[in-house]
Amino acid sequence: MNKLLKTIWSGLLPLAVVLAMTVGGGESRAADKLTLLLDWFVNPDHAPLFVAAERGYFADVGIEVEMIAPANPNDPPKLVAAGKADLAVSYQPQLHLQVAQGLPLRRIATLIGTPLNSLVVLADGPVKSISDLKGRKIGFSVGGFEDALLRAVLARHDLTLDDVTLVNVNFSLSPSLLSGQVDAVIGAYRNFELNQLDLLGRPGRAFHLEEEGVPAYDELIVVAHTARLDDPRLARFLDAIERGVQFLVNHPAESWELFIRGRPKLDDELNRRAWRDTLPRFALRPGALDVRRYRRFAEFLATQGLIPRALPVEDYAVQLP
Repeated sequence: MNKLLKTIWSGLLPLAVVLAMTVGGGESRAADKLTLLLDWFVNPDHAPLFVAAERGYFADVGIEVEMIAPANPNDPPKLVAAGKADLAVSYQPQLHLQVAQGLPLRRIATLIGTPLNSLVVLADGPVKSISDLKGRKIGFSVGGFEDALLRAVLARHDLTLDDVTLVNVNFSLSPSLLSGQVDAVIGAYRNFELNQLDLLGRPGRAFHLEEEGVPAYDELIVVAHTARLDDPRLARFLDAIERGVQFLVNHPAESWELFIRGRPKLDDELNRRAWRDTLPRFALRPGALDVRRYRRFAEFLATQGLIPRALPVEDYAVQLP
């Protein structure tokens, strides 16, 4: 998500606010508490978590989940690794890099099972195909990772990074595209930036990375400390969010009302569109792990030089019993 989008949404919920979710009030016994750090402020990507909370599924399995929006989105996995929180919402590509750096983290669940990251251009602009990027400027925000993705995409069209000019737009993705500072941006989320551009009257076109040479991966995951994988609360947490996502896909309209309950500022056109576009991307079996898929992406990152080598999958991702 770009900086403008984050600015829009930052007015909805203070980033440092603690969203204490004491779910399913009235249970007869004290619930076991879990602290879950979100990856950013509350948005439709987190729908299964909030549906599970509002439906009382956490309370049904005897846990109380405190969901906290971070002041710095880079902090949650690090805080889990340091034992300062139980769980964190994170990203599969980030997980590979952090485990390679020695952080004791494991993926235990998937929230969004497809990439959201896209290469986006303006629909009425000069770029109609990847090949049209030759000689043009491409904006990015995260050095190293995003240019590695772009390298793989360009290679399928007989281009290299030398054929384009990379411009660090510092998360200002949509504004840099709209202003003509760049001809394309990588790192734009297809469920948010595309809707934002459309609402601003300048529709975009997305080139999906998994269709352009980048192996598919899980965009949003939940990570835990390696030393806490036998914590019985984690399996109960997974059971609850699986019920949450099942209710979500079966009753999307009712789930939307649950999501915005007590959060009226989230009830706007951008969030409604994002909700619609994210709905088919939620993992129906959050705890399930596709070992081959994770291995394939790790090998891709190693080939791109982002990690020293592809570690065994069990070193960074698990399926709890």
